[in-house]
Amino acid sequence: MNPYRAPWWLPGGHAQTIIPARVLPAPSIQYRRERWETPDGDFIDVDFATPEPSFPNAPLMVLFHGLEGDSRSHYARILMQGCCRHSWLGMVVHFRGCGGEANRLPRAYHSGDSEEINWILRRVALRWPQAQRFAVGVSLGGNVLAKWAGESGQQANSIVTACATVSAPFDLVAGGLALDCGINVIYSRLFLQTMRKKAIDKAQQFPGLFDAHRVGASRSMYAFDDAYTAPVHGFEGALDYWNQASAKPLLAAVAVPMLALNAHNDPIVPAHSLPGRAQISRHVQQDLPQEGGHVGFFTRDCSLDCWYFRERIFHFFQTGT
Repeated sequence: MNPYRAPWWLPGGHAQTIIPARVLPAPSIQYRRERWETPDGDFIDVDFATPEPSFPNAPLMVLFHGLEGDSRSHYARILMQGCCRHSWLGMVVHFRGCGGEANRLPRAYHSGDSEEINWILRRVALRWPQAQRFAVGVSLGGNVLAKWAGESGQQANSIVTACATVSAPFDLVAGGLALDCGINVIYSRLFLQTMRKKAIDKAQQFPGLFDAHRVGASRSMYAFDDAYTAPVHGFEGALDYWNQASAKPLLAAVAVPMLALNAHNDPIVPAHSLPGRAQISRHVQQDLPQEGGHVGFFTRDCSLDCWYFRERIFHFFQTGT
């Protein structure tokens, strides 16, 4: 079996494909945390996988997590294990409010926050100027990373060596609507449990910022984004937010090598919403297996610990193919 071209998935439907951590165990990773102050007076927490490489200028990987994810997410631990095995410096960037402590400002994080990605990656480039620097975005983090790459054009090449996205919803309208349909409602409600709590805490801290009653009553991603994410982050509503934050229209402008891994059976990212070849630049390499679910790619090759997406990303970063 070619481990880079033959991903597979368990039979039985979305319940197994959407949360693979409940099907296969993820490794245990020890982290060292740093707190980075943001330019606007807030902070983010960055977890570094240990042990860290002992030689200077080791390659490094910056990981941007998905919706309500963190360094404990199964994909974060799997990728950080890969960094330790390859003697790379691995770091998981927590979006604001996702590191276990509420951030200071009214704003949180969102799917189109490419300005946040920009200052983070530029800070990494200044701190490790001699290292090969790679960035990975998973799900929501993948859309934000791809949006940044498209907006940055050629400048991205001076900041990162290459990028990779996994299960990124490049069309947020399609992805948002998919989360609110069918069996996916189960998972959107799981996300909303923590998102609503964070937002209501913000309403108590910053009264009048948004309609807390609407947030508390929201039972769909559309309702939540319309009541909280959009007004707090300067959008006119959920649809305006989803349209402006989508990376899909910017993929044709990407000038840095980028791998885009999306499965056709992803229940959150509908196959019909994936960009066609004419909609992406020649620097974007799509890998579109039929199966893999949402961030759940693995193989039968036990020597790879089953996790296809990790091996695929490292292969792309090391070879460019």
